[in-house]
Amino acid sequence: MSGKIVSRLSAVLDRVKAAAGSRESVPRVVAVSKLKPIEAILEAYEAGQRHFGENYVQELAEKAKDERVQLKAPDIKWHFIGHLQKNKCNLLLETANLWMIETVDSVKLANALNQTLVRKAKKSVNVFVQVNTSGEDSKNGCSPDSCVDLVEHIVKNCHLLDFRGLMTIGQWGHDYSQGSNPDFETLSQCRVSVSEKLSLPLDAIELSMGMSGDFEEAIAAGSTNVRVGTSIFGEREKKQ
Repeated sequence: MSGKIVSRLSAVLDRVKAAAGSRESVPRVVAVSKLKPIEAILEAYEAGQRHFGENYVQELAEKAKDERVQLKAPDIKWHFIGHLQKNKCNLLLETANLWMIETVDSVKLANALNQTLVRKAKKSVNVFVQVNTSGEDSKNGCSPDSCVDLVEHIVKNCHLLDFRGLMTIGQWGHDYSQGSNPDFETLSQCRVSVSEKLSLPLDAIELSMGMSGDFEEAIAAGSTNVRVGTSIFGEREKKQ
């Protein structure tokens, strides 16, 4: 590889630290490696990156079982960040080193994941609840109004799903000259509602928001988990 990934990753980490300011903990960077080759993932891994995000279940499964990944990246932590269909739960939950599912968006999906884990006698998995903060039909996620109910269902009924926080994709291309991002504000308010209504500590509820174009603004708005692809790996080819 050219070494560009290492320098880009270093620059992103520096920007994340700067955006975090005096915070006690620096937000987690998830390197979004969808449609990128194993060599790119290993270059970032060798530079110290551990959390990687994938959008497609089949692609994630193939990368996770790749002999090069298993040999050279034994403690890689995979995040699934794409839309998950119930019929793909089996394959996803067989993934080695699956660390987080960021896109649980319905009671049905939560139940399917939990039941699959029970059936396979698997350990618990970390999850974020995905919220459609922008209300766009093209985006997945529960509505902000139903967010608390979904989290409550997971906490009370899905004992093998470890609820860790909330996630949003949000609307593309917010103009920050017009003020703060309403999607980030909505997710932050959902966090407060979940904390108050379910008696969960506010600082125990993570916020996954912000990508290459706006992760610094997301961190300023409280994000603890940013999903950065292009700024680390460069532009990606379209999926065929």
